[in-house]
Amino acid sequence: MMRTTVLDVLPEVASWRASEASTDTIYAGEGTSLSARVRRAGRTGNPAYRQNLLEAAELYGRVIQGSKRAALDFQEAMTTSDFQYLFGDVLDRQILANYQQMPVQWDQIARRGRVRDFRTVKRFTIDGGEAILDEVKQQSEYPAAALTDGKYEYGVKKFGRRIPLAWEVLINDDLDAFADIPTRLGNAARRSEEKFATSLYASSTGPNSTFFSSGNKNLLAVADVQAAGGTGFTTTALNTTSLQAAFTKLAAQVDTDGAPIYIDAVHLVVPPALEVVARNILNASEILAASGGGDNTGNDQLRVANWMRNRVTLVVNPWLPIVDTTSGNTAWYLFANPSTGRPAMEVGFLIGHETPELFQKHPNATRVGGAAVDPMDGDFDTDSIEWKLRHVYGGVLMDPKSGLAANGTASP
Repeated sequence: MMRTTVLDVLPEVASWRASEASTDTIYAGEGTSLSARVRRAGRTGNPAYRQNLLEAAELYGRVIQGSKRAALDFQEAMTTSDFQYLFGDVLDRQILANYQQMPVQWDQIARRGRVRDFRTVKRFTIDGGEAILDEVKQQSEYPAAALTDGKYEYGVKKFGRRIPLAWEVLINDDLDAFADIPTRLGNAARRSEEKFATSLYASSTGPNSTFFSSGNKNLLAVADVQAAGGTGFTTTALNTTSLQAAFTKLAAQVDTDGAPIYIDAVHLVVPPALEVVARNILNASEILAASGGGDNTGNDQLRVANWMRNRVTLVVNPWLPIVDTTSGNTAWYLFANPSTGRPAMEVGFLIGHETPELFQKHPNATRVGGAAVDPMDGDFDTDSIEWKLRHVYGGVLMDPKSGLAANGTASP
């Protein structure tokens, strides 16, 4: 008789271990029906099914007889008693779908890096030597140019979670409520990446004050907005004028030689509270512009095509109000395209482990006679069935000249 193996039950494990694994693999699909396979393999007349029931009865017997080890191990896994609604005695039951997940967004504003191990990695920069050339007089020595170097450092860390279930839970799961465990763990990895990347440039008190500052010339101030639209503006709240002021400030950045830095496209990052405002700005067909032909009172303004829709990509980050509890609903950001030039930040992953990895605990038991134990039969002591997710990543803020923040309030 052909036995069910771990790859039959969870084919995702094989693909996620392969070198060609991708985030699409772990995030796609709705999971494998564990309980359905258990039920198909465990009919009442099946000897293996009767043996499993006997083992379950023995487990309960050890607990009832006062075995502290059995009771302790039994409590480590979630049992049917932990799900008082799911396994209630109701005939008409249905499982509702999970919450919809946001697509991966952090890689639109951060560079994806690869690191060899858990030691600190360095990213070096070389600046200088690109200034405007000096005139060289006849028989004069060519002037020398200085080069300066810089570095950014970070290390990756290991993150993860395990989900233990009692064998009885999967047997009783007639609704396939636990069939999406791989997908749930994959969603946890995706959420962790998004929150981590957000926490790099935002803090509980607003935009990262070390990275976004007046000294770095990348924090929008009320004076910048007033220079673009007049004294009537008293905040850095997101609107057409403040966004134009942000473009002007970002374009004014220069390198160490005093030469301009070319930024061809930017990503506008906003919280959900500003999504409507941002989309109205970017989807407008025209902009009323006083600058260049009108005045700030609304008279004689120019009507221009909305040039920003071709230069700005909108990113709505729902983690901003969660990370930034002070200005998370008002602060907004501009980031240069991380794939060109020097990025504002990098999120790195361990080489060979660049996507979330899912594992299932192998049973530490062997049947009498030497036959292997199916993973869905659980471990020797408690019949517990466990899954584990491991994810390794880290990151660091890099060049402040590639980003700009506005807290959306009156203070700069």
